[in-house]
Amino acid sequence: MTILVLGATGFIGQVVAQTLSDEGHAVTGLGRDIDRASARMPAVAWTSRDLARLRTVADWQPLLDGVTAVVNCAGALQDGLRDDLAAVQRDAMLALQAACVAQATPPMIVQISAPENLAAAGTRFIATKLEADAALSRSGLPHVILRPTVVVGRNAYGGTALLRAIASMPLVLPLVDADSPLNAVHVSDLAAAVSDAIAGRIPSGSDLVVAGRPTRRLEEMARFYREWLGLRPAPVLRLPAVAARPLSAIADLAGRLGWRSPLRSTATVISGFGVSPADGRQTLWTPDPLPRLRREPAAAQDLWFSRLYLLKPLVIVTLAAFWIASGAIPLLNPMPAAGMFGEDVPPVLALTVTLFTSVLDIALGLAVLVQPYARRAMLAMLAVSVAYLVGGTVIQPGLWLDPLGPLVKIFPSLLLTLCALAILEDR
Repeated sequence: MTILVLGATGFIGQVVAQTLSDEGHAVTGLGRDIDRASARMPAVAWTSRDLARLRTVADWQPLLDGVTAVVNCAGALQDGLRDDLAAVQRDAMLALQAACVAQATPPMIVQISAPENLAAAGTRFIATKLEADAALSRSGLPHVILRPTVVVGRNAYGGTALLRAIASMPLVLPLVDADSPLNAVHVSDLAAAVSDAIAGRIPSGSDLVVAGRPTRRLEEMARFYREWLGLRPAPVLRLPAVAARPLSAIADLAGRLGWRSPLRSTATVISGFGVSPADGRQTLWTPDPLPRLRREPAAAQDLWFSRLYLLKPLVIVTLAAFWIASGAIPLLNPMPAAGMFGEDVPPVLALTVTLFTSVLDIALGLAVLVQPYARRAMLAMLAVSVAYLVGGTVIQPGLWLDPLGPLVKIFPSLLLTLCALAILEDR
């Protein structure tokens, strides 16, 4: 079959695309940034598209040419600079459904959604998912809706990455909603369910929650991941829900700047409800994923990832603060700063350069806080830092012997920028 996988660069989408490709299907993966995924999976054809812009039948028709099945693995947790929930989870899907209906032979749609009982959390994440699901059920198209609970795997993203980070913390495991119930499902079992739906082993029109047994508490999962990372047991520090609100407010603000933190308010609200099948809900039960994870033991890089996960925002904020401060301080009294150029540089030129570099430093510090510009800002920081080193050495070599070390301090800044670049990617 010829299959179009939406959100194929994501945690779930990559496994689904690889599984279907391994089974001999002709798979096309659709995502916004496909460079890394296309290098990992050369057998998959790739197309770069932003789902938020595919909101008409005409937008979808070229993508559906010859396609016999569409698997939607795409989604967004919360509105932000890079995410529009209504556009991605509702409008694009309604346009896709209409485009499929218009095909001479309508392709099947496999929709990966979320358990309906999470609607009680009152989030737009669930509301927009359910709107698209309801429309698909009414469309008359061949379809299967799969509603996984908490998806885990050898890799991690979002909530599972945060859980690993918490598990790696020294001394204690700080948890909000430690007793929240959850059922974990391995991402490979979810991909197998998608394969079964496409092959007809799950009947068209099915609407199933996909969950692994048994139901565990959040605390149990955190303890498992601590053991998996090879760390000694630690006591759980139970925090009240109110303790998460300041962090969620900061994470929501970061979301407006393009950062997709799992601490955003939508995630914390859903965590309070737990993620398990409703009593009596038709469920596709899968094996307990934890024994499978135990057979894939953690290595040093997993511990590095877990410990760096919560340090990453602090590294970026520190980097931004350093550059903003380095630009703002000379602006408070620019004449003495300009005097560091020495007597050989005309005062007007020295003042002009001081003002320009101060504004440049502030601009780079602000730019690195905006996720779509962060990488380019960091590369510019590296280039500007090298320019400062070379320029300072040529114009005023005595600065190397200055007790305050204005040139020597550039080296820690370079290393901090390189570290931030190294951990910038989410996937």
